[in-house]
Amino acid sequence: MRRGGPREIPPPLELQCLRTLWKLGAANVRQVQQTLAPERNLAYTTVMTVMDRLARKGAVERRKVGRSFVYSPVLTRETLQRLAVRDLVDSLFGGSLEELLAYLSGRKEGSPANAPIVSLDTALL
Repeated sequence: MRRGGPREIPPPLELQCLRTLWKLGAANVRQVQQTLAPERNLAYTTVMTVMDRLARKGAVERRKVGRSFVYSPVLTRETLQRLAVRDLVDSLFGGSLEELLAYLSGRKEGSPANAPIVSLDTALL
């Protein structure tokens, strides 16, 4: 994303919490914290802060259940993937989807469409 402007793509920790919600469907802070524990041992208050940020950004919605909030994802995986690819194309390929596709297929910019294709592993190195 552009410096100084709002980020559409969540930072890594927010993204981890979103992935957890996509997997669980809906969860409270404790459930998100416990699900993340094998990867990252985070304090309850850290997860609570991240979930609150996601709610303020509109990426998740929350509803009061008893004494805690239950969070549900609003931002879908597909929408986030689309935003991330658009950001990648805009920031690294000058807005040209064709340049991204050429890069991924292993063709050099300006080479003919029938040029030999390098493996994806090679293209990404």
